[in-house]
Amino acid sequence: MNAPEKIEPTDGAPGYVQIPLAVYQRLRSQIEREIAVLNEGNDDDSLPFRPEDYVSNPIALARIKARLTQAELAERMGVSQAYVSKVEGKAQVSAKVLQKVQHALQPVAAAVGKRRRDGLVKRKDS
Repeated sequence: MNAPEKIEPTDGAPGYVQIPLAVYQRLRSQIEREIAVLNEGNDDDSLPFRPEDYVSNPIALARIKARLTQAELAERMGVSQAYVSKVEGKAQVSAKVLQKVQHALQPVAAAVGKRRRDGLVKRKDS
């Protein structure tokens, strides 16, 4: 039998393991009991969505958190949407590109912060 495939989030949080169906079926009742314990006290069955668990590219993550589309970020940077898509698809991004993105996102970050201070945007923890 092959070793289980590990699936790890980018933030170092506990990951997942993909196992053969026969193994899962043997462990299913134990797994369901442990999931029930984890869900105790939860009013709903959902977990909070955290983009950083799924997005490893810093530019894509910053854009998502700023609630911008690729086209909107491209317009702010003075580049094409295709360029933003290409940069977001890279494993590594240069410091120059990061600075350009940071500069393009500054007005967005300031506006979101101001709306939070003015009570127009609620924080997740409130």
